[in-house]
Amino acid sequence: MADSASGNKSASGAAAPSNFIRHMIGEDLANKKHAGRVHTRFPPEPNGYLHIGHAKSICLNFSLAEEYNGRCNLRFDDTNPAKESQEFVDSIKDNIKWLGFDWHGEVRYSSNYFDHLYDFAVQLIESGKAYVCSLSPDQAREYRGTLTEPGTNSPDRDQTIKENLDLFKRMRDGEFDEGAYSLRAKIDMASPNINMRDPVLYRIRHIQHHQTGDKWCIYPTYDYTHCISDAIEGITHSLCTLEFEDHRPLYDWILHNLDIDSLRVVSDLADSEADYVLPQQTEFAKLKINYTVMGKRKLREMVESGIVDGWDDPRMPTLAGMRRRGFTPASLRNFCESVGVARSESVVDMGMLEHAIRDDLDKNAPRAMCVLNPLKVVLTTFAEDYRAELTMSAHPKDESLGQRVVPLTREIYIDKSDFEEVPPPGFKRLISGGEVRLRGAYVIRCDEVVKDDSGEIVQLNCSVDENTLGKSPEGRKVKGVIHWVSASEGVPATVRLYDRLFNEEKPEAKDVDYHNCLNPESLIKLENCIVEPSVIGNDAGNFQFEREGYFCFDSIDSSDARPVFNRTITLRDSWSN
Repeated sequence: MADSASGNKSASGAAAPSNFIRHMIGEDLANKKHAGRVHTRFPPEPNGYLHIGHAKSICLNFSLAEEYNGRCNLRFDDTNPAKESQEFVDSIKDNIKWLGFDWHGEVRYSSNYFDHLYDFAVQLIESGKAYVCSLSPDQAREYRGTLTEPGTNSPDRDQTIKENLDLFKRMRDGEFDEGAYSLRAKIDMASPNINMRDPVLYRIRHIQHHQTGDKWCIYPTYDYTHCISDAIEGITHSLCTLEFEDHRPLYDWILHNLDIDSLRVVSDLADSEADYVLPQQTEFAKLKINYTVMGKRKLREMVESGIVDGWDDPRMPTLAGMRRRGFTPASLRNFCESVGVARSESVVDMGMLEHAIRDDLDKNAPRAMCVLNPLKVVLTTFAEDYRAELTMSAHPKDESLGQRVVPLTREIYIDKSDFEEVPPPGFKRLISGGEVRLRGAYVIRCDEVVKDDSGEIVQLNCSVDENTLGKSPEGRKVKGVIHWVSASEGVPATVRLYDRLFNEEKPEAKDVDYHNCLNPESLIKLENCIVEPSVIGNDAGNFQFEREGYFCFDSIDSSDARPVFNRTITLRDSWSN
């Protein structure tokens, strides 16, 4: 097994970029800590859909396991059933698979260990390291103190072990109302780290759990559960984001105040030859992106208030939303790799994420033509029943994608923006009396502009230079090239033009109400678009609609008779200054 980052490969096959976590693992392997094992885990709470920030953690944990021939567990932190659901569990599993990762063994849940967690809590009580407290949540906060003032001991802190064991058992048996009691660790109410001021280990919650049903009416806290779950699973490197840095002393305190032999007995390594070493928590900077909200509370609020159309709205930073918008697993993995892993937090520019998907789709998305705002053009040179099949490349830089057949008929559609009766300076598309080339076809000249009674242009009558298929016209230069679709054989489609949901760089700043910086043009629906027929039945999923941007079939709505396409990203960055 490699003992340094330099010899490892990333998910993309390139040399894995060096970072402090890879250096740490390399040193652990060189020192034969954990008997040469690398075992990570991804521990999401099933109280919402995964977002792009989670993708960084997924890529880090799963990729490290791959690089070092190790293992990565998927473990749901399901200690708060009031906000959790099977829907979220299912979506998280689905999106991890979509990203291209697979977990070791069966899906795990913190609730798998509730019996063990209860027994370990009893062990802490018996050793005088935990007690049952009758302070209400509000009182407990008051007793906790502040960053500059120490806390005050609970009046129950010096109860006897016998009293604490009795009360804890009665808590489990359901004798008390919610909030009547809690189990707290007995550490130090004067600690400068507030997390060490007798933190809560168990709370009373009379609520059904999506995995354990009505078996429990007390539930362990995350801080208590997480470290023990890591130890039970034989995790070697517990990788967390920086907000858990101040929780690390508690992580270590809990594990070092339990009997390590009893931890080993219930662990996955109980029957293994591997050395049993307690897991080590290491923190890294979470992913922050400008023009984005990623706080789960705010994401939930946007869903429940109808600002967006569900967790998988293509404007959401959730993996389900980005997937529906057309982001590819490769683009997200490459983005996470390019962002890197650091100890200090910073904000990544949205342009980096948009570059990642543009780069991937530019290389891999087949080309097609779609007219977003149709204007009819009659090619008067051709007969009424004229029809030709033109062969065009599916991708100008990748011959392996083959070719596509595009029908040309007497009547076609071009985009309204590609014609100007009175052109502005520098306009290089079709004008009255002027010429333009149809993409992959002929040079045409606009001979007549047809308008309705209100003066709106409804049709252009154009002649065709039939000697210009695949070659330039003789004696003149035509600069403009526009896209088009056959009027009779093009497919009517609905197109949704998605853009950034926020027009403010820091919508989550403390002094900003994100409701006031919603981008009114984050979604524009176009109902009368026409797309070339080659995209129908094409399982590519993602396309570059020439001159318009990158689009994908909507994974939810494209089952209708009229296909629906979502714009993934524009061809060029329109947000850069």
